[in-house]
Amino acid sequence: MLELMLCSLLTVLPDYLYRRYGQGKRIGHEITLYSVWYELRWGITACLMLTVALITIIFYNHPSTRSVTAYFRTVPIVPETIGRVAQIYVGISDHVDEGQPIFRLDDASQRAAVEAARTRITETDAAMVVARSDVAAAEAQIVQANEALQQARDELAMRQELVARNADVVTRREIERLQNVVDGRVGGLAAAEAAREGAQSRLSTLLPAQKASAEAALVQAQTEFDKTVVHAGVSGRVEQFTLRVGDLVNPLMRPAGVLIPDGAGRETLVAGFGQIEAQIMKPGMVAEATCISKPFAIIPLVVTNVQEFIAAGQVRAGEQLLDAQQMQRPGTLTVFLEPLYEGGLDDVPPGSSCIANAYSSNHDRLAAGGLGVGTATYLHIVDTVALVHALLLRLQALILPIQTLVFSGGH
Repeated sequence: MLELMLCSLLTVLPDYLYRRYGQGKRIGHEITLYSVWYELRWGITACLMLTVALITIIFYNHPSTRSVTAYFRTVPIVPETIGRVAQIYVGISDHVDEGQPIFRLDDASQRAAVEAARTRITETDAAMVVARSDVAAAEAQIVQANEALQQARDELAMRQELVARNADVVTRREIERLQNVVDGRVGGLAAAEAAREGAQSRLSTLLPAQKASAEAALVQAQTEFDKTVVHAGVSGRVEQFTLRVGDLVNPLMRPAGVLIPDGAGRETLVAGFGQIEAQIMKPGMVAEATCISKPFAIIPLVVTNVQEFIAAGQVRAGEQLLDAQQMQRPGTLTVFLEPLYEGGLDDVPPGSSCIANAYSSNHDRLAAGGLGVGTATYLHIVDTVALVHALLLRLQALILPIQTLVFSGGH
């Protein structure tokens, strides 16, 4: 309507003025309701053509969309294990800090596993004390075996010396017996040394390995025990947390609630523009938006990113071949908008629906020069008509609350 009024000022109004004052025709006489088309045909035709051209230029170079939302990320509150709720630390809607406990599962089995692992560590420590005693006992046996071996060797050496002096003093049988005693005590010394090596190996290798295994089992059991308490991964608000004591929670099938991080949805607006604007939308473009949750306000924005892919063409491997005819609705070009000034979206609740305009600028091209007269004139027109679209957005910001509250039944 606004474009039609502007175009009529340049076409229909001059035509009427010419008919009225140039040709002397009067309203109600020569210019009647039935003769309007014939009398003003040139102005009406030019007005309609200029209106269509103006609307095309405006909406192509300065695109607009109603598909704008302040998307925000939610974090599902789920435990890492299945269990029944034993204790709840927050309410249905409450703010939590990072690391704050939210609820606790029944931990009887995990607590028993922790105590069993600690008991195994205590048993291993006791076994190490016993092993040290075994090492000391083996060393004492080695000393005893050395003394006995030395005594047997001295006895054998004395008898052999007597035999060397007088062969009839000691019998050959006695010498063989003493030699056997020496050999046996050598074997006893070797056995005592082997027992000491075994006790030392058990003390230095086997028992430390068993203790390390028990400590690892304790860490694992403690980890499983810690999983029974679910903590907040980030600071934010817990919403619609209806979990109660006794409920069974399954991390794969039944989340406990939703955690909304602080600041979520207050930094970026996500807009879906028509595919025809794919060549116009560029990062750095200035944009504006008005949101239903913040009426009568225009939020200055800037385009920070334009998604290179349109979601409508996304495919996944399946059992059936893709039929392009099934894609009935064309997808939109996803554009990310951020506030031009800090805190621009602070008063906009996350999830709000908005209307956004993006404005293309040809100032740099015009300032660089080297353009033809026609091109420069067209670019000037393009930049100028952005004012019309900005005015339309402000009219929408004024009408939107009335339209929502009055003409939509208060919804």
